[in-house]
Order: sequence, then C-alpha cells, then structure tokens
Amino acid sequence: MKVEQKLREMGLELPELPKPNGLYAPSRRVGNLIYIAGQTPDIHGVRQVVGVVGEDLTIEDGQRSAQICALNILSVLKAELGDLDKVKQFVQIISYVRCAKGFGNQPLVIDGASRLFRDLYGEAGIAARLAIGANELPGGSATEILAVVEAEED
Repeated sequence: MKVEQKLREMGLELPELPKPNGLYAPSRRVGNLIYIAGQTPDIHGVRQVVGVVGEDLTIEDGQRSAQICALNILSVLKAELGDLDKVKQFVQIISYVRCAKGFGNQPLVIDGASRLFRDLYGEAGIAARLAIGANELPGGSATEILAVVEAEED
C-alpha cells in the first residue's frame, strides 16, 4: 500500500511544504541520505502546539505536536523525492521537547512522531533516536524534530 494512501486511511494529510524560518535549506541530500532540517508543529504557517509539556501541556499534547512535526518531515521528503514510497528507511531522529524543569518523559512525547513513521513504513520507520528536553524552542513550539532518511537510489 502506498504511503500517502495509508496517511489518508489514518485520517491524516500532508501539510503544505513548510517555509524556512531563517537562512537554511529544508533538506540536503548527500548520496542516498536526506538530512531534514528541524520541523516544528506548523500547518499552513501557523504553529499548532505552543507551550511547555509538563506545565501547561500534557504528554498527549506533546505527542500531537510531535506527530505534526513528523507530517512536516514527510512534506519535506515528498518535495525532495517526489514520492514518499522512495523512502528506504528512517536512519536517525533528533528531537527536542520544550518541557518543564524535572520533566523526564521526552521519549514518550516523541513517540508521537516515531509511531507515525512506524505505522507508515513498518520496521524501516523505526530510527535511532535522541529525545531531549529544552527550555525554549522557536516560536514557543512544544517540539522540534529533525531526521536523517535513506532513500532509494535514483
């Protein structure tokens, strides 16, 4: 089954390609590896989840934020590859959770993104991962995630 069809069946859709909010490229391909710049939980340029997990946001709010970041990663991949089915595997995910002091459940928050990648790509969607806390993220975002993905050869 095609990845975009799976997304639709899950009731999800790709947001429009996020515009860089600074001087950087949304992605950079080096051989078969695609490096995706950090993505925040924005849809159509509007930040969807703002706040501090463990303070004014729940773990579930953070997971929703992480899932939106993952959808933006997929939008960048689609722009880079033209077809999400050309993704061979997710290699690494580095993620940040804007969280309260003493909050230690960053991995649970980022599961919102990892679960989506796994549901779409199976074992190939499960990447090596880092989930760390931050006191601030751009625009008050609850999460920011960057990824390294291996694509099929051209």
